[in-house]
Amino acid sequence: MKKLEVTAYDLAQRFVGTAEAPGMASNPLVLAMLRLDQAWPAGDDVAWCSAFLNFVAWLLRLPRSKSLSARSWLQVGTPVALEDAVAGFDVVILQRGTGAQPGAEVLNAPGHVGLFAGFEPGELFTGAASTVRLQGKVLLLGGNQGDQVSIASYPAGRVLGVRRLV
Repeated sequence: MKKLEVTAYDLAQRFVGTAEAPGMASNPLVLAMLRLDQAWPAGDDVAWCSAFLNFVAWLLRLPRSKSLSARSWLQVGTPVALEDAVAGFDVVILQRGTGAQPGAEVLNAPGHVGLFAGFEPGELFTGAASTVRLQGKVLLLGGNQGDQVSIASYPAGRVLGVRRLV
């Protein structure tokens, strides 16, 4: 008998296009994701990127953060270098917003999280080995990206960490 192998990325792709409901209504699926581990979200108009990943991980019985905080994923799985990330079970945690943001050591701060989907074409690292600097963009498959599940690009310099769930 052939064993079925489904990655978190494979499953997450099935939800691309799932979006918040317009106006005062809420998408029942997004609400289910939000309420998997928390009782308080009354609607889908809150940040739900972490809820989406928790939902996908729950469906696959993978380790999960059980939190709506994006940075909570910095404590789940095994750390992986960004250059070693692969689409499948790798989660990327980002700083959110512009301006000065705390580093990965601060969990109680704004962030964003999604599944690694690749890099935009172009150079990702510049500089000599001792002064490597991130540039370019990383692609994430995640929830609450334009109020829906989608693939979006983010500056690689905002990456706080990459975690492998298996």
